[in-house]
Amino acid sequence: MKKFLIAIIAISTLLVTSCADFLNIRTEASMPTSGMDYTKVENIFQPVSAAYASMRLSEGRAFNYVSVMGVPSDDDDKGSTVTDGIETKEIDDFSFTPTNGHIDAMWVHFYDIVSSANYAIESMTKFEEALSDEGALKMVAECRGEAKVIRAYAYFNLVRLFGGVPKIDRTMTAQELGNLPAMTVEQTYEFICQDLDEAIEVLPENFTEKGRYNRYSAMALKAKVALYMKDWNEAAAQADAVIASNKYALMPDFIDAFSIEGEYGKESLMEIGSDDLGQVSGSAPICYYGFIQGPRSNSPSSMQGWGFKVPSQGLVNFFTERGDVKRLAVTVLKRGENTPYGDLILETCPNPYYNGKVCTPSTTNTFTNNSYGLDHNMRLLRYAEVLLIYAEALVEGATGEFQSGMSADAALNMVRGRVGLPAVAATRESIWEERRAELAMEDDRFFDLVRTGQAATVLASKGFKANKNEVFPIPSNQIQVNTGLVKTPGYTY
Repeated sequence: MKKFLIAIIAISTLLVTSCADFLNIRTEASMPTSGMDYTKVENIFQPVSAAYASMRLSEGRAFNYVSVMGVPSDDDDKGSTVTDGIETKEIDDFSFTPTNGHIDAMWVHFYDIVSSANYAIESMTKFEEALSDEGALKMVAECRGEAKVIRAYAYFNLVRLFGGVPKIDRTMTAQELGNLPAMTVEQTYEFICQDLDEAIEVLPENFTEKGRYNRYSAMALKAKVALYMKDWNEAAAQADAVIASNKYALMPDFIDAFSIEGEYGKESLMEIGSDDLGQVSGSAPICYYGFIQGPRSNSPSSMQGWGFKVPSQGLVNFFTERGDVKRLAVTVLKRGENTPYGDLILETCPNPYYNGKVCTPSTTNTFTNNSYGLDHNMRLLRYAEVLLIYAEALVEGATGEFQSGMSADAALNMVRGRVGLPAVAATRESIWEERRAELAMEDDRFFDLVRTGQAATVLASKGFKANKNEVFPIPSNQIQVNTGLVKTPGYTY
């Protein structure tokens, strides 16, 4: 089994306290129906554990997620077969409407995370009222900080997808939720930053248990949020703080950043964990993100998935033309060739390429018949991106006293140097290009194109329409249940 921690903190939800009952895991993201004893220190982390678990649920972190977060970009194709995944095809060619089920599922998924985080935050207030020990109260403050990072992450994705969205920061009645207007985009970002600022104040530099979001996780996320806000000074300052801490570094080999062995490594700032717990069946804290992208119709069955969200020919050409050999070899699995781990992708698989960043070796794929990728942690924020955020912010004019003393050129070329590419000058275009190469297939490309104003040009051939497709429509289902919402301009309801 690769890690014990996954079952006791961020990934499995609440476990009974007996070690003998270690594998007696409750339903994902659930809390005990018998109520919480707020006088017990050992219960403090339980609501936060459930919030972490909500981030991995298959309703939002599998087919729906890859369809909405990855497929719209020029680097990702729908994949699978021509007739499979009709709603995903609609997203791939920008013909989707507000009734698209994948889009609705992502709205629900991220608000489920918000709800779980809100429950955890409210629970911390109850623990504070019931406990007086200084150490316990410190733990409560830290757990509240973790929950606020999780909530900020959910809202960051909501605002990137839909623009301004409703603010749900507490338990609300059905009447309140049924008539709740959206915040503006600016207000949504302000709310996200408030959560992250409050988290940064109380979170420790590190937790004993791997996988928990610490102060630097919050700083890295805020740096990324600031990038979208074009708050260059804040983006640079937060990224600089992570760099100057000297607690993070690039993994020696590019593939290490995505391997099972490299999970929670020195490059990782935020991950969603997945583990079959060494079982071959039953209940386990599994994330299906990797499985959904596994080679379709491959053999043996442990080396196959649904084959969605595959690398485009354009991405392959991009890597080839820039001589990006190492990234190409890791990012793109080619039909008819072996994976980096020595497993064959059959020539008969329907797609020419598959996402190599979620590849797991056949020796680890032991959970039931279709187990590809189930032991693969989903990387949300890596140190490589922090370096690129820092470089971009400096190039865009960020000023301040930066502790790391690193230049934009140095930050950019540290990322390039890891994959054997020569040094170049840091410019807006060179950094954007490096983000495309470094973060390919990690579900940021579409949003990068939108925030940098390139989407209308780059995605025109896919069907992208300016002043419309920069955001997805608020789903019809949500408009029906919340009369306070306004229909997204440009879409037919």
